[in-house]
Amino acid sequence: MRAYSEYSQIDVKWLGVIPSHWDCEKIGALFTQRKEKVSDKDFAPLSVTKNGILPQLSNAAKSNDGDNRKLVRTGDFVINSRSDRKGSCGVSSSDGSVSLINIVLTPRQDLNSRYVHYLLRSQPFSEEYYRYGRGIVADLWTTRYSEMKNIYIPIPPRSEQDQIVCYLDWQVSKINKLIAAKKKQIVFLKECRKAVIDTAILHGMNKHTEEKDSGVYWLGRIPASWEVLSLRRICSINASISHLIKKLPSDELVVFLPMESVSTEGIVDCSQKKPLHEVRTGYSSFARNDVVVAKITPCFENGKGACLDKLDTEIGFGTTEFINIRASEKVLPQYLYYITITQPFRILGAEVMTGSAGQKRISTDFIKNFTLGIPDIKEQQELLNILNDNLLKIDNAIQLVASTIDKLQEYRTRLISDAVTGQIDVRDIVIPEYEYVEEESNDEPDDTLIEDNEGMELS
Repeated sequence: MRAYSEYSQIDVKWLGVIPSHWDCEKIGALFTQRKEKVSDKDFAPLSVTKNGILPQLSNAAKSNDGDNRKLVRTGDFVINSRSDRKGSCGVSSSDGSVSLINIVLTPRQDLNSRYVHYLLRSQPFSEEYYRYGRGIVADLWTTRYSEMKNIYIPIPPRSEQDQIVCYLDWQVSKINKLIAAKKKQIVFLKECRKAVIDTAILHGMNKHTEEKDSGVYWLGRIPASWEVLSLRRICSINASISHLIKKLPSDELVVFLPMESVSTEGIVDCSQKKPLHEVRTGYSSFARNDVVVAKITPCFENGKGACLDKLDTEIGFGTTEFINIRASEKVLPQYLYYITITQPFRILGAEVMTGSAGQKRISTDFIKNFTLGIPDIKEQQELLNILNDNLLKIDNAIQLVASTIDKLQEYRTRLISDAVTGQIDVRDIVIPEYEYVEEESNDEPDDTLIEDNEGMELS
């Protein structure tokens, strides 16, 4: 991609140079701040996300009654001022309302709203904007409009803005389409992963072995040598660690596991540690080689849980939303963990969860009574060896596709930045007919979960 023939050096660090025929103006000269307060009853709540300005999810947190939100009109640019929401911004395609923690800007002059959308969401501008943040909490500060309005941004002629937008919409659509295809590959590979686990744990890997009817309605036939047992026969639920606690001083550091420290792939982050006296009451407890299962929705359905065979400390504590399962001599800890992530375990468990919407939980009775075929310890180890080899191959394939997605996203970020700051000249590029493809949503929590009382109105 060729660059412009002439550039001008400007006294704006985040830009450095811009094409000689472009202007460079302060945000305050190009936009006015919209500060009108409204109610979300009168103006639909909008979410300010990394995917732009979107309708708020119906199950997202609602604000308190009253005019405590900011009005947003179609074409306004909205940006979340908090540093932990970096990249959450965009031009709104509809009227609505956002929480007071956001800055809402209305164009003063005839700017292409899509150019504004690309420019003010670009990585270089994002870094410049959050550089002006202020606050007293480490790694969490806000940028006020009083600082934002003095940031200079590049403004090409309107016809060039239009061409940049056409070019980026075309190129970004192609990249988004590739990313979507790669994400589908990952979904497929993850489904294969589940199927491999189900096959190994529920029916074994030897197709030629003699079989028998399990007597379990959902399970069907299993190897004849396997014993049909409920989990209460091979493990204990929420087993005590009091005998281990007695050996440790009260200031001993032990692993602490909040829900986010355990992944749906069984990966455990043991980096958070706390003194024993701070966590020995009021939390769930477990020992090395125990298995933990998240009991609350949607974590249970998503497969959150892990085998704690690599726990950094002999014992640990965590959120009360974990159920602790301890293997007996009849089952290997890792084999027990795989039982808990089979699809029947999660699906059947979800069907009998109790509690109010959003707070449903699995009971220990379901886990105790879950029944399936169990091979002897020797065959369990043989199955684990084969299963882990197969899963490693699938995981490596997933990692390779995920790496490709990362590279595509990096290229998209770089391309947008180069186009909106004039590092590449796209004026003479002929844009063919194409299908516009939006960037897929991250499905991440939106900023409206941060209510207005968490920050002042940013003037």
